[in-house]
Amino acid sequence: MYAYLVRRMLQFGVVLVLGSIAVWAFVYALPGDPATVLAGPDASDAELAATRDRLGLDRSVVEQYLSWLGSALTGDLGTSYYAARTVTETLADHIPATVQLAVAAMGIALLIAVPVGTVVALKPHSIAARALQGYLTAGLAIPAFWLGLLLIIAFAVQLNALPAASDYVPFWEDPGQALRHTILPALGIAVHASTVIARFLSTSLSEVRGRDYIRTARAKGVPERDVVRHHAMRNAALPTITIVGIQLGAFLGGTVVIEAVFNYPGLGRLLYTSIGERDYAVVQGGVLFVVATFLCLNLLVDVVYAYLDPRIRLA
Repeated sequence: MYAYLVRRMLQFGVVLVLGSIAVWAFVYALPGDPATVLAGPDASDAELAATRDRLGLDRSVVEQYLSWLGSALTGDLGTSYYAARTVTETLADHIPATVQLAVAAMGIALLIAVPVGTVVALKPHSIAARALQGYLTAGLAIPAFWLGLLLIIAFAVQLNALPAASDYVPFWEDPGQALRHTILPALGIAVHASTVIARFLSTSLSEVRGRDYIRTARAKGVPERDVVRHHAMRNAALPTITIVGIQLGAFLGGTVVIEAVFNYPGLGRLLYTSIGERDYAVVQGGVLFVVATFLCLNLLVDVVYAYLDPRIRLA
């Protein structure tokens, strides 16, 4: 297990460096010049040169990248072009909101997906399974922004029970208000994610139920509930863990559409605004956080895989 972890950590470092290069190249591929935007369209050549010198844009791309990477390794992601504060401080104001929203959405998604996927797999011809198949189809078909609007109309406009515009309230400060402001955007994200996870779980569970070790357990007289819980579910969970990690990474990366619909102050809305303002420093820091988050979750999924299936770490 130790050797497997060392290999994965080395791969993690290499991919993170390559990802940082891709982030840098992507940001510089965006149209527009931040110096022109900051100095104004009527700025003189001298003013533009002074702005580029202040931002470090007069240096070569390689020099800028190496300087940015060296600072990023120490936690310094630069300074926002438009705000008199560092990128780290700006991200720190939005990342906790996205983390809270992502955790809530994944919790709701799993609460829906596990029982739905299990019923569809274990009783595929029942009335309940057919009704749940309709939910899975509808959940995949309905766009997130449309579902968000429907939730606002139902719970904010008609029932006046929840706010239409969600704010970030830390759960540890006021759990009640945090739930009121998080439940609708989290539900808007969770419905689609639950259908994806439920389909993977249902397919994996249906496949596992036909394996020889399942028939052997039944032949030994093991109760069906224990067969599903201790034999089928554990092996069916392997491919499902992958999709859960991917979905959670997408949540933590920022869900731009839902955050825009509910006016939620998360990372996705911050990146969207920063791209429009050509605030390259914030975009680079935010996208680097997203890349690192995906890599960390992928590493965690691989470790869980290796724990559940020893054949993986011995391969």
